[in-house]
Amino acid sequence: MKLVLPEALLLVALGITPSDCFTIPSTFSSSSTVAPRVTTNERTFSSSIILSPYSFESSSTALHAKKKKGGNSPKDAALAALEALEAQENAASAAAAAGGGRATATALFDEADEPLSKKEQMALEKKSKKNNKASAAATNGAAAPAVDFDAFLDADEPLSKKEQMKLEKQREKDAKKAQKDQERMAAVEKEEMEKNKRKKALKALAEMEAAEREAGTVNTDDIGGMDDATDGQPKLSKKEMKLAAQKAEKEAQKNAKKEMKKRAKKLGVTVEELKQMENNEGGNDVDEFGIPIVNGGVNGDAAAGTAAPPATAAAEPPQKGKLTAEERIRKERPPPRIRVMESSQPDYTALRLENIAITFRDQPVLKSATWGVQTGDRIGLVGANGAGKTTQLRILSGELEPTAGDVIKSSKDLRVAMLRQEFIDELDLTRTLRDEFMSVFTEEADIMNSLREAEEELAQMSGSADDADKMQEILDRMNKLQNKADAKNVNALDSRVSKIMDLMGFEPEEGDYEVSAFSGGWKMRIGLGKVLLQDPNILLLDEPTNHLDLESVEWLEAFLRNQNLPMVIVSHDREFLDQVCTKIVDAEGGLCTEYNGNYSRFLQLKKARMDAWNAAYNAQEKKIKEEKQWINKFKLKQPQAVKQRQAQLEKLVKSPDYVQKPPFVGKPFRFRFPDAPRLSPEVAEVKGLSHAYGDGANPLFEDSDLFIEKGDRIAIIGPNGSGKSTLLRILMGKEEPDEGTAEFIGSNVYPAYFEQNQADVLDLDKTVVDTVQAVSNGQSYNELRALLGQFLFKGDAVEKKVEHLSGGEKARLSLCCMMLKESNLLILDEPTNHLDIPAKEMLEEALQHFDGSVVVISHDRYFISKVATTIVAIEDKKLVKYGGDYKFYMDKSKEFKEKVEARYFAGGSRIDSAPVIDLEELKKPKKNFGGAKTANMVTRKDKGVKNAKRNKPK
Repeated sequence: MKLVLPEALLLVALGITPSDCFTIPSTFSSSSTVAPRVTTNERTFSSSIILSPYSFESSSTALHAKKKKGGNSPKDAALAALEALEAQENAASAAAAAGGGRATATALFDEADEPLSKKEQMALEKKSKKNNKASAAATNGAAAPAVDFDAFLDADEPLSKKEQMKLEKQREKDAKKAQKDQERMAAVEKEEMEKNKRKKALKALAEMEAAEREAGTVNTDDIGGMDDATDGQPKLSKKEMKLAAQKAEKEAQKNAKKEMKKRAKKLGVTVEELKQMENNEGGNDVDEFGIPIVNGGVNGDAAAGTAAPPATAAAEPPQKGKLTAEERIRKERPPPRIRVMESSQPDYTALRLENIAITFRDQPVLKSATWGVQTGDRIGLVGANGAGKTTQLRILSGELEPTAGDVIKSSKDLRVAMLRQEFIDELDLTRTLRDEFMSVFTEEADIMNSLREAEEELAQMSGSADDADKMQEILDRMNKLQNKADAKNVNALDSRVSKIMDLMGFEPEEGDYEVSAFSGGWKMRIGLGKVLLQDPNILLLDEPTNHLDLESVEWLEAFLRNQNLPMVIVSHDREFLDQVCTKIVDAEGGLCTEYNGNYSRFLQLKKARMDAWNAAYNAQEKKIKEEKQWINKFKLKQPQAVKQRQAQLEKLVKSPDYVQKPPFVGKPFRFRFPDAPRLSPEVAEVKGLSHAYGDGANPLFEDSDLFIEKGDRIAIIGPNGSGKSTLLRILMGKEEPDEGTAEFIGSNVYPAYFEQNQADVLDLDKTVVDTVQAVSNGQSYNELRALLGQFLFKGDAVEKKVEHLSGGEKARLSLCCMMLKESNLLILDEPTNHLDIPAKEMLEEALQHFDGSVVVISHDRYFISKVATTIVAIEDKKLVKYGGDYKFYMDKSKEFKEKVEARYFAGGSRIDSAPVIDLEELKKPKKNFGGAKTANMVTRKDKGVKNAKRNKPK
């Protein structure tokens, strides 16, 4: 680079006088300084030029050569100054190239803008360090004045774009590295601070324990060697000791809470309940039933001189017995209440259950049942056996208090009457029909008896003056009783009974008949009449059609439809529910769901609801499955996203929007009667049978005959009161006929008799498994449990008491007991009473596969059509045998067939021919077509039909 200015002007431009030619400016210091901004033609160069006075000697340019040739002239001084400035700028450029800075001042003097290589930069830096060491004794110089470089620079050429990007990247990289180093240093400092805090806390604890140990209040064994760790260390200040004590106290409270939670979880209660129990017990020990033990135990052992435990020993926590499910629900949920509606119309009647739960010890029956009945409703309560239908009726009637929930009434004086399943047990068979109806009016009867007693006392008085006061007392009492009788309308009781008798279909002369003379269907009418005599606001009917024939069922349907009473009906007769009900309540899984409409409409709505439920659940499970697959796939690559998705998944499962799994309707259970012993071709015979009740006033049979053979499946049908059950009792020898015989004529007949009220003879105090063991014939416990499992008694259900079983469960238990002995003749009187539809179908299949003879009585036409192959009808006091199934019997009477088919409903079953099952074919062993039993066990390739064909030579 050539200089275009004269030497004198250059010196003036540099601010150097001739006297200062060989003097280093005092403004230059030994330390590096940043040059000021240089201005050329109103343009500013902001370059980070590091100026050092010791770098002047390191110039290697042409200016150095000119300095050597010249002397002490002003020109030589100017050259020397420029050489020093060039050396300073070269040093700055080397530093900028090593640290990633921008273009240095060397670019102003070089014609080509080429950065130094790494090797040249290292050499230049090494030389600069050497020169700095040589000039260590130099004085500090003054700052370089501002120089107008436009006066002597030919061109101003900036860095290229590529070089600028490279330098920018290098700067960012160094900045990130510096930030990481700072973060690492901060983490190390934080860790050191935590260690110091911990050491201080340990020191404080050690000093406190040492002080307490010196005072004799702390056991040295509990310290464990903390003193050794603090020997020789300075004591903490009072503030540090206070902080350490507070920290130790918080830790102790945290541990105590954890221990409390563990104990509460073990006892099955909440933490608040456990605290309350401990406060109530006052620190006393408790026995295994949770009862506090005072004075050390039973019979005052502690008071008798038993040594008390030392004061330093830790008090053991109270041992509570495990709570039952019923007790746990009563603690977790508010107590049950009976509420009355605040405002209701005078003619409005309503009764409602709200979130009702009922549990018998550890057997939950209802979880949260919510539904109600009001004016104009005829509700059918349906569900499987054991679903809690009868239990809900008892809660509605006020007989049973729920474990939790509310019963809401429309008024305080609401009258609820209930016809029970076991209504026959409430009948006094020795009373007359009229007396049985009059037995409903117990309060009125007491008033009338008191009036009669007062009249007798008054009649026994002589009328003397001494008896005047007593007579007046009796007259006053009679006056009060008469007022009560008038209020109860006692004089109209006879007319009310006569009206009910007529409404139930009884003749006036039958009022003097004993109740025992009536059949099961007519006894149901007696029970219904007694319920209606109570003048209820709401009517509850539990299985009213169990003992009714078709005519009685039709009468009951018409009677209930004409009543204005709101009613709740429990029944398994689907046709009856379809004809009567306006709403269906389905009890399933401890919950209740309401459906508007009759039974056929209920089937449609429930199917649609279950289909939608299953679809929503399957879609939800599919989404959850996909989420879990994604989580398993990316749990290493994207841990943060996986954590978020897991949290979202857990939140979904706990939210109310989560779709619970719908109830699963699995494969129906089945059972088989034991193999029947060999049976002779002739089984039983009825010959010349005549029988009547009431000294011949009510004849049942007149010279009737019947013959039963091996393999017969006979169904005896007839209206209520025709003598069906009487015929079976005479055949079993439980009742003597008036004329003729009915007996077993085979040599090896082993009958099994199921009475109409077989469930009523069970011992209510026994459990299910105890009842079965009492009638077993040497079967092992495992065999009995397997048999109970076939009748749906599984798990803890075998420990339920018979008194807590529903009517259907009692019927299943009776059938189970009947199967414990071998038999080849089954005599069944109304076995389907109280059974739900799945249980009926299970019994149907078992009877179809029984290889003995069957005689059955039932009013369930579908059950008969599936079981019976021969129909015996009681017509005009004769036993008429039809050699065909129930469909064959219907075809014989066009009128009866039309009546039955008129009761069909949408979605219900139709009566068809009885299935024919070849039992001999089922007993034959299956044919073996060769080959191994399992394909994987085949070792010979030439064995078997397929291998033989495959290996056959072509």
